[in-house]
Amino acid sequence: MSLVLDDVTLTYPDGESRLTALDRVSLEVPAGSLAAVVGPSGSGKSSLLAVAATLITPDSGRVVVDGADTAGLGRAALSALRRDRIGIVFQQPNLPASLTAVEQLQLMAHLAGRPVRAARARALELLDAVGLSAQAGRRPGRLSGGQRQRVAIARALMNDPRVLLVDEPTSALDHERGAAVVDLLAGLTRERGTATVLVTHDRTHLAAADRIAEVRDGRLRVEEAAR
Repeated sequence: MSLVLDDVTLTYPDGESRLTALDRVSLEVPAGSLAAVVGPSGSGKSSLLAVAATLITPDSGRVVVDGADTAGLGRAALSALRRDRIGIVFQQPNLPASLTAVEQLQLMAHLAGRPVRAARARALELLDAVGLSAQAGRRPGRLSGGQRQRVAIARALMNDPRVLLVDEPTSALDHERGAAVVDLLAGLTRERGTATVLVTHDRTHLAAADRIAEVRDGRLRVEEAAR
């Protein structure tokens, strides 16, 4: 398994008591598979993604990323783990306006301490993989919403992560463009062998998933997707 959440519980302060966001949640996502996480607003989807991304430490339970148990790791080690093994696609692409599509990806190499010029070939290869080779020199203002989201996906893959975490990538897109983005994620997951978790509110896109995890009141129910 490339991503394992084992009996994870997460609580937040709530006045004089604590609010349970995740209640003994377990989820296994093998390499090369896509798990869709669905549920109503406030159910715990975002908390699950944040724990999987090692951005939040749970009260109890284990988070294992590509064989590495994250329990007890310090800030520097967790930062390195996220940089080298986890790709994150946020709900908003958050692309710096002054950078071209290819420069957005090269920036990731720079942050990882790698030569930016040497990373250009990989950046162009990834943009081609998401269907944007012709837009490599365009800045975000000249890209459509769907194209910006594709750049964000390519950027998340720049450091060859083992785990890919995607938060509501279709929320600002129409149905057709949203379906294209989900299909792209599913294809890249299988081609590149990532363990992908897709948080979505839109159940019409679940056919691309290998398993579906429904979150309600912090509890998780996992089922294999129908084929």
